[in-house]
Amino acid sequence: MTILLAIGIAAPAVGDGGTDIDTNLGDVFGTQEVSGSATAALFAGSGANGDGHVYTVNPQCGADQQGQAICHGGQPCFSDDGQPGWIMDLYRDGIRYGETCLSDTQADNLGAITPGMVLRQFKSISWPPSPLTIQPPGLKTAVNLPTYFYTDNTRPSTQTVRILGQAVEIEATPTSYVYRFDSADGIQTQSPGGPYPRGNITHNYLYKGTANPSVDTVYSGRYRINNGRWTDIPETVIVPGTPLALTIVEVRPTLVAPTAP
Repeated sequence: MTILLAIGIAAPAVGDGGTDIDTNLGDVFGTQEVSGSATAALFAGSGANGDGHVYTVNPQCGADQQGQAICHGGQPCFSDDGQPGWIMDLYRDGIRYGETCLSDTQADNLGAITPGMVLRQFKSISWPPSPLTIQPPGLKTAVNLPTYFYTDNTRPSTQTVRILGQAVEIEATPTSYVYRFDSADGIQTQSPGGPYPRGNITHNYLYKGTANPSVDTVYSGRYRINNGRWTDIPETVIVPGTPLALTIVEVRPTLVAPTAP
């Protein structure tokens, strides 16, 4: 029989405010749970005049601890400063040391970027609206005639911003569309539609008059810092489309005399 003893080894839980950290566990397993304030103490005491180590943090990405895959969103938490935060992987000298929960305020003080900071930038940036094409052309259709709608906005758009002095590349990709055929009707779909006869976004107007169709674009985003690992942004952004003035006419069959030879 083998008996395992663990004597005097304890790691502070996230949010407990402690600063005593057993380095052996972190060195071997990278499983330390370090509070936000304890992480700040580590950063403050690092370098040549401190413990000799360099500490960094990144948003936690599940099993991907080496930064080789996309980080799928951020894991929310509640930091020990009483604010909502994000679970971050804590690295010492480039090796995973454990995890911590940092609010945006704590991360800002450490010069670290959180998904929340990027989310605010993602929502404030102007992303392109989707141009709407309608068939039949000429912004005129007929009652009970299938009218085709589509957009060619399908490719990602990228913008670079600076957050805490670092270059952050944000990519927005159209992942769904909300087609509004008039003030009441509308559908959400992942398809951008297409032209006649293969397009799959159509609408039959049952009245004559005018309508103002448009298409809203739902963007999903991801970001990377200084050309590093891509990280998914946890929310989407909706960009409203510009309504078009569509005339709907009633078509009536009319008998005409054949043309004389």
